[in-house]
Amino acid sequence: MQHPLQCRCGTIKGWVSDPAGANRVVCYCRDCQAFARFLGQESETLDAQGGSDIVQTLPKNVTFTQGMDALACMRLTQKGMIRWYAGCCKTPIGNTLENYKISFIGLLHDCLESPGHSLANSFGPVRAYVNPRGALGDPKPKTSGTGAIIRWLVKTILKARVNGDYRRTPFFKDGKPIAIPRVISSAERETAMQSPAR
Repeated sequence: MQHPLQCRCGTIKGWVSDPAGANRVVCYCRDCQAFARFLGQESETLDAQGGSDIVQTLPKNVTFTQGMDALACMRLTQKGMIRWYAGCCKTPIGNTLENYKISFIGLLHDCLESPGHSLANSFGPVRAYVNPRGALGDPKPKTSGTGAIIRWLVKTILKARVNGDYRRTPFFKDGKPIAIPRVISSAERETAMQSPAR
């Protein structure tokens, strides 16, 4: 089974294979919120409390069929996660670590939603809620499912490292990101990190 992936304007298209083997979480961290604000996509990406619906999978499961030259990426800090998005329409795509040998991508729901292909049907229900201290408003959501998430990540990443699947990634070539990450300025970061009044 494959689940379609595309940016909002349709320039970038592809699919995610093995959706049943993926993991789905909602993250309330301030960095994920800042990424959405940097792109001007907070109303589309974040829920009412600032949560991002993220599908965790291996990069080898992501295939782009068109528009890879439109992929762009940024970092909130020099050492922060590499956050991928569509340069054409600012659709968030996903988050990877700088070290491609740690085989992981967290795909944002924005690039996975399409008519007839619900996230719940393909990837199952949300299995964990993490970083609730960053959530907007009160009461804060409760942390849940973190133990299962950690076990899934360790098992999946270690397996990819042992069998060599980490080498199969559309986001890196020769160990380097296919696009040069833009590290935003401290002023841009400060603006992006500001929570709206609610």
